[in-house]
Parts: sequence; C-alpha cells; structure tokens
Amino acid sequence: MFDDLLFVNLNKESPVVKSFTPVTFYVRYVKIYSKDKNDLLSQDKWNIDSDYMFDYHNKWSTMNFTDQIVWITGASSGIGKALAIAFSQAGARVVLSARRANELETVRQECRNPEQHYILPLDLTETDTIAEKVSLVEKKLGSVDILVNNAGITQRSLVKDTRIAVIRKIMETNYFGSIAMTQAVLPRMLERQTGRIVFISSLTGKFGTPQRSIYASSKHAIMGFADALRAEVWYSGVRVSVILPGFVLTNASRNALTGDGSPHATLDQTTAKGMLPEKCAQGILKAIKAGKEEVIISGKEQIMVYLKRFFPGLFNKIIRKIKVT
Repeated sequence: MFDDLLFVNLNKESPVVKSFTPVTFYVRYVKIYSKDKNDLLSQDKWNIDSDYMFDYHNKWSTMNFTDQIVWITGASSGIGKALAIAFSQAGARVVLSARRANELETVRQECRNPEQHYILPLDLTETDTIAEKVSLVEKKLGSVDILVNNAGITQRSLVKDTRIAVIRKIMETNYFGSIAMTQAVLPRMLERQTGRIVFISSLTGKFGTPQRSIYASSKHAIMGFADALRAEVWYSGVRVSVILPGFVLTNASRNALTGDGSPHATLDQTTAKGMLPEKCAQGILKAIKAGKEEVIISGKEQIMVYLKRFFPGLFNKIIRKIKVT
C-alpha cells in the first residue's frame, strides 16, 4: 500500500541506503509525539540523523562534472554561493547569476580557478531579457549542461496582510523566472539530447505553513511544472531534478518579504539552527551526480512531509500550532 522511504548518508563516499517503512515511522515517531504534546520539531527523542536525506530513488549513476557548463541563478549568497564553489571544486565551469554583480565577483574569487567562471548579472523578473542572456552564455562558454534554478524570495506575512504586488513579485521570481530560464535553455538541450534542469524547491513545496502562503504556492507550482516537464523531455535525453531543502543557515529569512514588501530583517530561530549551506550543496551535487529526480535534504523537519502523506489529520493539528519564525 505504501512505498518504502529511503535514507542516503551524505557523509559516506559511496551511498548507504537504509530502508524506512511507514510502519516503523509510526512506531518511532507518531507514538513519541502522542506522549508529549510539546513542539514536535524540538523533541530530543527523535532519532533521525540530520546527516541523512530522504530520497525516493536508489539507482546510482556516475555523472562527471569536469568541464560541464553549470548555470546557477541566485549565486551571490546562501545555497547558490555554496553550489557555485562546490561545482567549481568538482571541475565544472560555472555561470554565476544574480542581481548584484559585485557580490557575484566575490563568489567567483572564492571558486576554484576563478578565471574559468563567468559572471552574468540577471534579474529574473525581467523575463524578456533572459533569451539574450542565454545567447551570451552560449557564445562565451558553449551550451549549458546543467541549469540550477536556485534564485528565490521567501515571505513572512499572513494572507490577509499581504499585498497583491508582493504576491506577484514572489511568483515572478520564484516561478515565472525559473520557467523563463528553463524555456530559454531547453531547446539547445533537446537539440543535443542531453542536459539536466535542476529546481531548488523547498519542503514548503510539499506542504504550506503559516506566514509562507505565497512562497509555498510558488514552490508547489514548481513541483507540478517539474513533474510535467520531466515526463515531456524524458525520451529526449534531458533530465529534471527537484531538490527540497529544509532549514538552511542563510539570509533568506532576513530578506523575506513582509506583507507590505519590506524585508523581514530578522534571522528566524529555525533558520539559525539550520544546516550549513555548504553541507546542503554537497548533498545537492551528490543527488545530481546520482541522477536523482526528487530529493529532500534536511534535518528532522523533513518528517512533516511524511506526516502529511501518511497521517494528514495529525499533520493539520501540528501545523496550525508550529513555530514558523
């Protein structure tokens, strides 16, 4: 009736897969919660190791990143920055895009062999400029092998307090910007019958939480788009991956938009306790190298995905009380 879930150890050179069924999930975690009604995500009784990520697939491949052209949006900080450095260390040639050129240059200098990488300032809300940017990359470096749609804006506001202009800005960046990037690089990938498109989603692509309604909407939309795209291009040799990080220690919460569009300007406690972006990036590279289609890279907060899937009633009771900042 239910699929088995899998853990993949991020700290091992070769993957170690551990089976984890819904039955053991219930015995180990739901029964623990039923004994103590305090904050689910702060329980020290949980024995999920944050060094593990959940993954739906266990067929491993041997993709080599050497001399691959990897284009990363949102590369000026956080996960994007960590990915740029990690890909450069793996031998790839990286195109770094974000709005702030000076910050991109700082990241480029931290990459291995910085002279091999290319800075291309880009505002994803200006979708009519993206095709021209793709042409520049292809002329400078050649065809894009891997596109990582990482750029995004999160949110900290209630639905009733969020202006339509703020909603549109989040959707333009997180959803329409990623689609425009994908559409721009896809024809050449289809022509070459190779390439990988990666979407950095979020656990909120699987479930929504209070004060993140629009952010969750954008990530849910990306999940649906990626599923459809993956089916459409499979027989053309192009592959699609979706990565769902949990809490990662970045400036995302500080830069989150409030209802009137002003920055949240606060490091959330949950974010402060999140995994380092470098560790997240290593998990993402392993997932891409392994040809994974959908991977969760997270600490114990990932359990909410499985609560929603297997025990939606319990999930709904928890999510309305959970601390989200």
